[in-house]
Amino acid sequence: MRLLFFFLATTLISVSVLGQAGKTPVKPALKPAPKPPVKPVASKPALKNSIDSLSYAIGMNIGANMKMQGIDSISAAALNKGIADAMKGNKPIMDENTCNMTIQQKLQEFMMKKVNVQKEEGRKFLEENKKQPGVVTLPNGIQYKIINQGGGVKPTLEDTIKVHYKGTTVDGNVFDDSYSRGEPIEFPLGGLIEGWKQTLVLMPVGSTWQIFLPSDFGYGDRGAGANIPGGAALIFELELLDVKPKQNPQ
Repeated sequence: MRLLFFFLATTLISVSVLGQAGKTPVKPALKPAPKPPVKPVASKPALKNSIDSLSYAIGMNIGANMKMQGIDSISAAALNKGIADAMKGNKPIMDENTCNMTIQQKLQEFMMKKVNVQKEEGRKFLEENKKQPGVVTLPNGIQYKIINQGGGVKPTLEDTIKVHYKGTTVDGNVFDDSYSRGEPIEFPLGGLIEGWKQTLVLMPVGSTWQIFLPSDFGYGDRGAGANIPGGAALIFELELLDVKPKQNPQ
C-alpha cells in the first residue's frame, strides 16, 4: 500500500510540474557567439641564397615598373608561366608579335585610365579656382592671377626671357623651382610649353603672375618625368625679370 501511495504521489507531482511547465515557457540555452574567422598571415619569402635575393630583386623591379605604367592588377600565375617558358625555351602560348601588341594595347589602356583621372581632378580644380578673387579665365581655359604688375615691355615669341618660377601640380607637389636653386633661368619663349607662351606675352617685365594651366597647355597626356603625370593641370608662379629681343643678323 505504501509503495502504491508513493507511486501515485510521485505521478501527481510529475503531472503538476508538467502542467506548470506548460504555463511558463522554459528559456532556451544561449548558443555561444561564433568566433570570427582567423585571417591567414602572409608568410614572407625566405631569401636563403643569392638566387633567392636576385629573384626577389627582379620581382621588385618588375612590380615598380608596372606600377609606374599604371598596371594595378596582374595574374601572377600567367606571369610566372611566361617567365618560365622564356627561360626554358618552351613553346610559347603567344607569338612575339602578339605579345608586343598585347603589351602596347594594355599599357595604352592603363595609361589613359590614369590620364583621365588626372584630367578630371584638374577640371574640378580649375572649375573651383576660377571663382577665387582676382583669378582671370581666358577663353582658352588658361587662368591667371596677378600678384604684382610690372611696368616694363611685354615679350614676343621671338624674344628670350629671363624668369624666376615655381611649378606645382594641383595637389601642391613641387616639380621645379628656380627660387630654391637661387638663380633665374633664360629661355627662348617660342620653345616653351603653350601655357607659358600664351601668358608671358601678356606680362610686362617686372610682373609676377600665378598661372593655372589645363593639361593641354602643359605637358599633355604624356606628362614629364616622374613628377608630372600625364593629364595633370599645372600651377606656375612666374616672375618676369627681363626680355632680350631677338638679334636680327646684320
